Amino acid sequence: MFEGKIIVVIGGGAAGYFAAINVALNFPLAKVIILEKTGKTLQKVKVSGGGRCNVTNHCFDNAQLSKNYPRGEKELRQAFYQFSVSDTIAWFQNHFVELIAENDGRMFPSTNSSQTIIDCFEKTFTNLHGKVFLNTEVVNISKNEDEFRLNIKTGEDIIAHKVIITSGGFNQISGYHFLKDFNLSIIKPLPSLFTFNLQDKSITKLMGVSVPDAIVKIKNINFQNQGPLLITHWGLSGPAVLKLSAFAAIDLASLNYNFEIEVNWNANYSAETLKQFLIKLKNTSAKVWASLYAELGIPKRLHEYLLQECELNESKKLAETNNKLIEQFCQLLCAHPFKIKGKTTFKEEFVTCGGIDLKEVNFKTMECKKVPGLYFAGEVLNVDGVTGGFNFQAAWTTSYIGAQLKR
Repeated sequence: MFEGKIIVVIGGGAAGYFAAINVALNFPLAKVIILEKTGKTLQKVKVSGGGRCNVTNHCFDNAQLSKNYPRGEKELRQAFYQFSVSDTIAWFQNHFVELIAENDGRMFPSTNSSQTIIDCFEKTFTNLHGKVFLNTEVVNISKNEDEFRLNIKTGEDIIAHKVIITSGGFNQISGYHFLKDFNLSIIKPLPSLFTFNLQDKSITKLMGVSVPDAIVKIKNINFQNQGPLLITHWGLSGPAVLKLSAFAAIDLASLNYNFEIEVNWNANYSAETLKQFLIKLKNTSAKVWASLYAELGIPKRLHEYLLQECELNESKKLAETNNKLIEQFCQLLCAHPFKIKGKTTFKEEFVTCGGIDLKEVNFKTMECKKVPGLYFAGEVLNVDGVTGGFNFQAAWTTSYIGAQLKR
């Protein structure tokens, strides 16, 4: 099947290589080529996970796994039954890459180097006689009967029998211009996975301080998230913020990234339960405020900052503090207000929501409903996941399904 046929994959990133390799494995008599518009491939793989490459997440329940996708949850839940996290682990193991899970569920190559994944992809694709063409930007695709004509920016054309588009997400909707002949519905791309910039940066003197279990709530809209929180030199980051930014991406864009949040620095307490705890401690203990950070479950430096904000003398005994001041402290620890003004992209791992409308694609095959023989995979789709290996898993799953070239 497909003997002598040309299969073109547009985009030399994670999804592109994975799709191309699996096409070459499935159809060894076909000619498989990758077209990459830049001078380098697999750049996102290289920087992912701080250069370690967060390949996937140790989450084997497909329903639970799909909940990590603000866009694409329903479609991916079914797709994961075709190619799951277990299948991903097995695939890499079959290609001599062992994946190791960390305590938070993230999975990395045992070498702790993204170069292991890059080498695996490049070596495997070369051994399968695949070809990669760099600096080859597709500016338009058209179809005539059973053939696609790809117009290249340098002027030449490439004829293909099947096309898999894995071009990744674009900053602007104009990035999808090469698909204009097909009249596809495209959702405006917007940033996902970003950190919050604080308007008042006084707390940023605590940069590097983190708490293990905070709750971050966006005021006036129904979004909140719980998890580790990190104070940075520009504002707030960590999984609690990044996941929140993904699920609230569209709403926050509509607010031009100017909004207010409340932070509970220890999710185990509410302002009321913390107040009850401190008043009980007040009546039974001679402790001073400075010594309470361990009981409160927060870092010492953060505790000192909160005391200063409440104008509480850290050497003062809790027993000597009136209940109103205790209540004020509890309110600040459990509902600390911040004004957010702007965002910062999470490291170099830029993720967008938006892209090809999921209604345009049959997720059983990843084929375009309007254009037989045209397939989509990866972030070019209106699919995005939270941090933790979920975006790569969506790329592996959609690419693997698309590489079957089923109708």
